Amino acid sequence: MLCEELMARLRPITEEEQLILQGRDIDRKRYTTSRDFTIDSRRMVEKGRLMEIRTHTRFVHFPRHRHNYIEAIYMCSGSTTHILGGASPGQKVVLEEGDLLFLNQHSVHEILPAGEEDVAVNFMMLPEFFDEAFSMIEKDSVIGRFLVSTLCRNENEGEYLHFKLAGVMPVQNLIENMIWSQLFQQDNRRKINQYTMGVLLLQLMEFSHRLEGDTPDEYENKLVLTALRYIETHYREGSLSELCTAVNLPDYTVSRLLKGTTGQTFKELLQQKRLQKAVYLLTQTQLSVSDIIAAVGYDNTSYFYRLFKKEMGMSPKEYRETLPESCK
Repeated sequence: MLCEELMARLRPITEEEQLILQGRDIDRKRYTTSRDFTIDSRRMVEKGRLMEIRTHTRFVHFPRHRHNYIEAIYMCSGSTTHILGGASPGQKVVLEEGDLLFLNQHSVHEILPAGEEDVAVNFMMLPEFFDEAFSMIEKDSVIGRFLVSTLCRNENEGEYLHFKLAGVMPVQNLIENMIWSQLFQQDNRRKINQYTMGVLLLQLMEFSHRLEGDTPDEYENKLVLTALRYIETHYREGSLSELCTAVNLPDYTVSRLLKGTTGQTFKELLQQKRLQKAVYLLTQTQLSVSDIIAAVGYDNTSYFYRLFKKEMGMSPKEYRETLPESCK
């Protein structure tokens, strides 16, 4: 649970909830002007801002809807039940205390009535809110890119990521920091929250095993995250056969999922990670090129040179020579 000072701010019954307790239904005009109940970011996110938070509306069934922004729902206390997907009956997802649910901007969902102690915070984020987060993880992490692309993907059918994070203090502290900066209107909250989201995604990479995987889509997301995390940590000596043994699946299944999700094969992703690491060592260390080649897992020097030149347009030595003096 969040600290008591934050919970004291989040628990009180809102004006909207007071009306609901008096017998009113959801006032759609608060959220949208569209007939299909697409919640509009222009109603929810103040002009000029990239992110807002609000507590989830309790005591009422929140009808099926979409939204034109990315949403994250953090369960502070109690639980809420969500029905996800446009087709009936939909996928039932129950958020328990500490859970985090990311919904991309095409997800269709509804929420069953919540009680007074079922307190959830909705983060309403425009896609560009993730620009800083993307820049923090793009160079070093295929997992991070997968997370961001899943959230920002422009498809008719939305996707979601459900993380079970109860007791994971690094993640809970980051979410608490974001809520705090918004509730107390910190002057630099925009940058604070954008960078905090970047760190949050980095942390979620470490806890990818906390991603739920009960349905086919969730299972595939979890499997892809497992494969990408394997590449991140075993890029030097990793192999597709070893990965497939670890996940107990044939290589053609893993290959199909990786290619379909990332657009790249296992070999391409492995080479990409090795080259990224080589660039890091070229810019941040004084290691010789031959030592760097060995350090990133290549034993064929000429093959590495060909790959590097194809990707960077120059040799490793030439690349290092282009760096400013402060980086040498």
